[in-house]
Amino acid sequence: MLAKEEVFIRFGKNVKDARADVGLTQSELADRINIHKNYVGRIENGGSNPSLWMIYKIATALKKKPNELLNLNNSF
Repeated sequence: MLAKEEVFIRFGKNVKDARADVGLTQSELADRINIHKNYVGRIENGGSNPSLWMIYKIATALKKKPNELLNLNNSF
């Protein structure tokens, strides 16, 4: 089983990769889901534990399914 911090890091990398794939900046993603760009940065760096609702909002904004962002096996 992964440590809690490792889960946050892997999820954050998935968000960062998905954001890059659609060509959005952190600020643009933040604007789409009405959060501060610093929060996007904390999520991407594994420094935040987003709620299920926030995961859904991020996934929707990135045109992904939440489970794609939560796939922690293929992150590294």
